Amino acid sequence: MSVFAVPGAYDRAITVFSPDGRLFQVEYALETVYRGPTIIGITCPEGVVIGAEEKIESKLQDPNFSQKIYEVDTHLGAAVVGISSDARILIDESRIFCQSNRLMYDEPVDVEVVTKRIGDIMQLYTQHAGVRPFGVSLIFGGVDRTGPRIFTTDPSGSYKSYKAVAIGIGRETAEKILEEEYREDLTLEEAIKLAAKCLLKAAQSRDEKTVIKLAVVPTSTKRFRMLSKEETEKYLAEVQAVGK
Repeated sequence: MSVFAVPGAYDRAITVFSPDGRLFQVEYALETVYRGPTIIGITCPEGVVIGAEEKIESKLQDPNFSQKIYEVDTHLGAAVVGISSDARILIDESRIFCQSNRLMYDEPVDVEVVTKRIGDIMQLYTQHAGVRPFGVSLIFGGVDRTGPRIFTTDPSGSYKSYKAVAIGIGRETAEKILEEEYREDLTLEEAIKLAAKCLLKAAQSRDEKTVIKLAVVPTSTKRFRMLSKEETEKYLAEVQAVGK
């Protein structure tokens, strides 16, 4: 007979490890992320592309309102997946941190530095009783003094750097395409088309209608820019035409 309590007892408090070294509340938060609409980030020598699927839940909802992609600083954007209210708090924290860095050092913050800061905040909420982990993951993408960079965070507070990455319910479909088609010498135009293809195929694999949005940070300008609806539709049409 086992001397351990039933598995359910270990998910009642965030600070309690299970006998096999797991924090169930963190894993539950990760599951929230994995079930959210897909987000993607791609780097290339000419810049960074970030994109996201956005669900439109009502015909009366404004499709131009961005729920998943945010400008964090002039040189830096972020895509989020998971609980949107949790994401909003972390985006606000990242914006404050970026502005504080500019005021103190008179220069834009490195992408890794702001990602680590947000990861530190997320980690705190895995360590104290009476709180829960942030149910969100973020892709930070931008161009800093080291060049185009993509980083991700997850509810555990860990962060990683990628050349290209997808998170969310369609990640398997998107990652398969990225592994087959990503090259380190992609042009920005090719990277945008690749991101559009990944998001489109991810939505089609679930037979769901979603709104796809894209943003870029070109190396030449180091300025975040959301692609217009017309620009995004053009890239999606090109991807669909090639796939026929």
